[in-house]
Amino acid sequence: MAAVDLPLGTKAILSRDGLQALIDALAARGYQVLGPTVRDGAIVYDNVAGVADLPDGWTDKQDAGRYRLERRDDNALFGYAVGPQSWKRFLHPPIERLWQAQRTDDGFTVTAAEAAAPKFAFLGVRACELHAIAIQDKVFVDGPYPNTGYQRRRQNSFFIAVNCGEAGGTCFCVSMNTGPKAEAGFDLALTELLDGDNHRFLVEVGSAAGGEVLAGLAHGAASVDECTAADAVVARTAGRMGRTLDTSGIKELLQSNPTHPRWDDVAKRCLTCGNCTMVCPTCFCTTVEDHSDLAGQTAERVRRWDSCFTLDFSYIHGGSVRTEGSSRYRQWITHKLASWIDQFGSSGCVGCGRCITWCPVGIDITVEAAAIRATSSGSKTADPKETDHGGA
Repeated sequence: MAAVDLPLGTKAILSRDGLQALIDALAARGYQVLGPTVRDGAIVYDNVAGVADLPDGWTDKQDAGRYRLERRDDNALFGYAVGPQSWKRFLHPPIERLWQAQRTDDGFTVTAAEAAAPKFAFLGVRACELHAIAIQDKVFVDGPYPNTGYQRRRQNSFFIAVNCGEAGGTCFCVSMNTGPKAEAGFDLALTELLDGDNHRFLVEVGSAAGGEVLAGLAHGAASVDECTAADAVVARTAGRMGRTLDTSGIKELLQSNPTHPRWDDVAKRCLTCGNCTMVCPTCFCTTVEDHSDLAGQTAERVRRWDSCFTLDFSYIHGGSVRTEGSSRYRQWITHKLASWIDQFGSSGCVGCGRCITWCPVGIDITVEAAAIRATSSGSKTADPKETDHGGA
């Protein structure tokens, strides 16, 4: 008799072996399962064939400009915060071919980018990352000119969220109302429960697809005590945030301070390297490049990630618009926390803290916003000609 699909909101219990069965079931359905793995001293997202590939017993210690892995005293599989990568690299790849041309006797044959998209199953998606994906949906799907490549990859993806059991030293998702509990945007959501040798996962169904997959796995009903324990994991994490950000009136605060002296203070420290934009799960700016071989037989056009911290990003005939580091940092933080709201109706920040951790000199977005708030009394109203808007 076929298993009956489980309805939305169903809560069940999976064992550690059950998690392996989940990975196997997704692979059997043709998904490329991607999840957290330990490589090169960091937790990065890569192919996952089984539980043995996950960061068993590892955690991360993060602070401004600092990241390191440490051993835990248990066998948690998801006992870390977030690493340097986000799921953006799979849905919105760093380099994407748009078309390729091949010289023929009669001219050129142009081949468009492949219409097919891989089926991704993302294992271990944090609540802040689900919010980041929802933000990129607004950029790439909901507008008048959707990014068809992103759209296909997004539609073919299966999301297994993990409610956070650890808060990183630079996390501030509670301030942004984006975590640490996954509320929407997932097919299945896991909460890891560790009680001595009793290692299990509370699973919540978030979609029909998730209910269908879970129904085919050996699972048990979640007890009241197990649901309470899962809630306690999230509550404990929410109380241990490494950072906070006061978001009250932040849009008006930043847009009314285009000449604040803090921008020059940041510029003295900022390397304008663009690390913050590369690790950010919501930054979406790109450039387009044309390449050809030396013989002139083939050519291609690719789209690749760009950053508002580069001089070329704002280059127009005659030079760059933002020549100083102060104006480039102002552009980034003002777009992220303020003018993003004008464009897309929400903040562009999800509080993951990656920009703080992976800044080589430890510049902290929460500290900079607080410094401007603390010293902004009496500042003039922004002149529209002086205020940066938008990132692309």
